Amino acid sequence: MQTLADVSREAASCTKCPLASGRTQVVFGVGNPDADLMFVGEGPGRDEDLAGEPFVGRSGKLLDKLMLQEIGIDRTSCYIANVVKCRPPHNRDPLPLEIEACRPWLESQLELIRPVVVVTLGNFATRLLLDTTEGISTLRGRSYPYRQGHLVPTYHPAFALRGGAEIVAEMRADLVRAKSLIGAASR
Repeated sequence: MQTLADVSREAASCTKCPLASGRTQVVFGVGNPDADLMFVGEGPGRDEDLAGEPFVGRSGKLLDKLMLQEIGIDRTSCYIANVVKCRPPHNRDPLPLEIEACRPWLESQLELIRPVVVVTLGNFATRLLLDTTEGISTLRGRSYPYRQGHLVPTYHPAFALRGGAEIVAEMRADLVRAKSLIGAASR
């Protein structure tokens, strides 16, 4: 059986879509491979492409802060990944072809980590994993059955940085929901 490290090594040489030609490196994921909680975002930005780790820029700092304040964990206690593993040019939205090319990597991560709760950050991750066309504003605020556990959609931290205190407060509520679902599963 493959390990997360095996899949990461395979992904590092991926050339399945045009994003491969513009990347500095594949941004596979980071954190605890046995985590009960997994965050899934959209794709790496410039800072992430350079560092090789998801959510290290301003959005990542907000995510780290909210994880600590609302769940009581840091990124070593969860797993953080993205829908696409290479940075789209100029931080544009990933294209359907790019999402489909990367989907097997994300599916492998989900299968190997087997999180109790997946928190999707923004439209792309939420729509992909819930297989819907509805937007995050409609879907957030509740949890959904997902694989062996639950999926909790919330806003992307970049949107929260632009959206202000009300959006951040809604993200906080979503993370509290995720924490309670993890707690209920461990009883």
